Amino acid sequence: MSVVRTQPPEASGQRRVREQARDAVALMAFSAAVSVGCALLLLLTPVAGR
Repeated sequence: MSVVRTQPPEASGQRRVREQARDAVALMAFSAAVSVGCALLLLLTPVAGR
């Protein structure tokens, strides 16, 4: 079964796989940065309390 598009993907509102992959990588990087930041905050909180 084949699919015939009448409009280019940009016009129909569909996003390219490459754009979705780039967004997914950016989200994972942001999530990792927030996780590392929270872990450092939890590790440094007792040190700051001394």
